[in-house]
Amino acid sequence: MANAVGLKPEAIKAVPVRHPGRWVAAIVVGAIAAYILYTVVTAIQNDHTAQGSGWAAVGHYLFNTLIFKGILVTLELTVLAMAVGIVLGVILAVMRLSPNPVMSWVSWLYIWFFRGTPVLVQIFFWFNLNLVLKSIDIGIPFTSFWLHANTNTLIPPFMAALLGLGFNEAAYMAEIVRAGIISVEHGQTEAAQALGMNRGLVMRRIVLPQAMRVIIPPTGNETISMLKTTSLAFTASVTELFTRQQQIATATYDVLELLIVASIWYLVMTSILTVGQYYIERHFARGSLRGMPLTPFQRFRRMLFTFHAPPPAPVELPVSIPRGH
Repeated sequence: MANAVGLKPEAIKAVPVRHPGRWVAAIVVGAIAAYILYTVVTAIQNDHTAQGSGWAAVGHYLFNTLIFKGILVTLELTVLAMAVGIVLGVILAVMRLSPNPVMSWVSWLYIWFFRGTPVLVQIFFWFNLNLVLKSIDIGIPFTSFWLHANTNTLIPPFMAALLGLGFNEAAYMAEIVRAGIISVEHGQTEAAQALGMNRGLVMRRIVLPQAMRVIIPPTGNETISMLKTTSLAFTASVTELFTRQQQIATATYDVLELLIVASIWYLVMTSILTVGQYYIERHFARGSLRGMPLTPFQRFRRMLFTFHAPPPAPVELPVSIPRGH
């Protein structure tokens, strides 16, 4: 035992566990994905001999002027509808949490109605509002101050789609904001009120900045969903991306090719929004995590190098001296 005192033990050579099942699964999934991709590519190309123009039409219409005009309308509709949804959603969330029962019930009824009816029906309702309401009059009762406007003039097709999408989105944003607000510990609100801060100041300075970590991820998802939901504006005759490609396809009979063009641009726009959402989440995550989350490029690089990770470095045990020596 005395001879062993002070000797440095040998390093442990850790052998990584082999996972042959991962490689088998990767090969199977890769083969299926390649077969599907090959089938789609060849199907589009074979359409050239039928009635369409194949991939040549996709390349021709991908940067078409009418397609770009549709993209601009889609982006404009997305931004404005989300702005209406976020602003109105915050107001509804605060009303829902209000101790005033009238405010709370009005908010609940709004959310119940607009979440319970399809957005397509809501857009169609605003677009056809003139059938039941020929004009809109706003004024002060018992006075001569009245504003009169024709419904079709006040609510054109773009406005009808904006109201349908924005008011529907507000119901979902109200629940998202409410979840973020109640995620903040109530003791912080009580402490701020004890310092003399009123309810509005507490909401702006204490609650909302912390609630943003909970609000941002689903809001980003709602924005991406809104970008795609704008395709429903075709019911109001709004010439967004989907409507533009449909108009071109009707004239050229390249139906499938134009659908691919629209899909490509939807994927491009949603990918940009996804990256933007990630960096916004990363910004608001500061202070809540010990280390900043990895960027998309860092995650991709880590995924490539950790699929078959190198063996870990040898582990050296500390030298222990028996008692009594």
